[in-house]
Amino acid sequence: MPDQDKQASGPDSFDVVVIGGGPAGYPAAIRAAQNKLRVACIDEWKNHDGIAAFGGTCLNAGCIPSKALLESTELYHRTQEEFAAHGIKVSGVTLDLAQMQKRKSGIVRAMTQGILALFKAAGVTPLQGHGKLLPGRRIEFTPHEGERRGLTARHVVLASGSAPIELRSAPFREPHIVDSWGALEFAAVPKRLGVIGAGVIGLELGSVWRRLGAQVVVLEALPDFMPFADQQLAREALRHFKKLGLDIRLGTKVTGAAVSGGAVEVTYEDGKGAQRLAVDRLVVAIGRRPYTKDLLGPETGVRLDERGFITVDETCRTGVEGVWAIGDCVRGPMLAHKGKEEGVMVADLIAGRFGEMNYNVIPSVIYTAPEIAWVGLTEEQVKASGREYKSGVFPFLASGRARALEQPAGFAKIVAARDDDEILGVHIVGPMAGELIAEAVLAMEYAASSEDLQRTIHAHPTLAEAVHEAALATDKRSIDAINR
Repeated sequence: MPDQDKQASGPDSFDVVVIGGGPAGYPAAIRAAQNKLRVACIDEWKNHDGIAAFGGTCLNAGCIPSKALLESTELYHRTQEEFAAHGIKVSGVTLDLAQMQKRKSGIVRAMTQGILALFKAAGVTPLQGHGKLLPGRRIEFTPHEGERRGLTARHVVLASGSAPIELRSAPFREPHIVDSWGALEFAAVPKRLGVIGAGVIGLELGSVWRRLGAQVVVLEALPDFMPFADQQLAREALRHFKKLGLDIRLGTKVTGAAVSGGAVEVTYEDGKGAQRLAVDRLVVAIGRRPYTKDLLGPETGVRLDERGFITVDETCRTGVEGVWAIGDCVRGPMLAHKGKEEGVMVADLIAGRFGEMNYNVIPSVIYTAPEIAWVGLTEEQVKASGREYKSGVFPFLASGRARALEQPAGFAKIVAARDDDEILGVHIVGPMAGELIAEAVLAMEYAASSEDLQRTIHAHPTLAEAVHEAALATDKRSIDAINR
């Protein structure tokens, strides 16, 4: 009998209680309510002003505010560096950082308040405070204001998210040594900015403040740049980051960071020995860890792995009857869209409907300029697998639309199997790469071949034609570029 046929009753009894209202938790709650279940969503997030808000890190201190600043700073940069090429001469351009931050905060506020509107429309009960799982699918709810109370649920979905990793050698010390959230809140542009970590967060934050005039040094412990991405893509991206003025230093191990006289003295080691770097602000962006603080009471049966992630199977079941976990607190990439789809899958499975996740086609995007996006396997991964393959690359320099946009940097690349022509990976660095990758994700979801893309008509002139031409290039049949 489907779960929705057995409804919960009583003011503190629910069919589903979701603990966590971020990009994994709130979609799970909404979909469960759409499936005619009685749902509550608990979230404990508070912003720096003490105001509680749904949306988790993504909406309040990550994805949304960072994209708002990336867009604003890109426009500022283009006004100074690019508009003249269009015949638009601008003089006396000034930065109003307070207005830029105000705009960002307004977007965040609208998005987080929008979740409450969505909850109301779907019939989800929002509960702001801390949720703790107890044995027997009981939940201890401690509101921000008011008395602690107990809830019961037939199903509990854990979506507690993640938190920034603190570096022992450079512990957070606001306002000088900050995490990614702190780096989005600067009231003034630092003259010298240090960033520890050349991953997605470090590159985006470094780009924001470099465009506004900061001297930015990025310290990366690994010897290779973006080792998680296709290396042809990584080399092209690094070239453009250097043109922007990011000073990216690879193979560096930070050994200390001390605040003195309003500045931060950073010590690190590289191939040449001990080094020193003086900056006004230091951003630590070395990754995130699952956040499970006070989430699990004793004897719940829910297990954590050696890295602190909640252990789940391929459908996000924890192994405890009626208890599920999704998003950043479980295995897999820490991406908002991955968490969202896990939440939808779980809510449908709870309701007795069909639900699944294809973890092989989760796209990744870095919202720098040029943008970087990819899905599937890198060329290095395919080569290591031993499978025969072919690849095609099309430069945006040969794209009429990219030239018209004055953004001809980068390329689109497709890696396909030589035997059956299946698309194995797509890698894009260039204008609107985060939007272009959606076509590749859809194609791979349906196990398309490069020929399928070759035979798909793309409007002209568009950026999407670059994906079409890259598909043609896998068979050395590109029309608008020299085949190599």
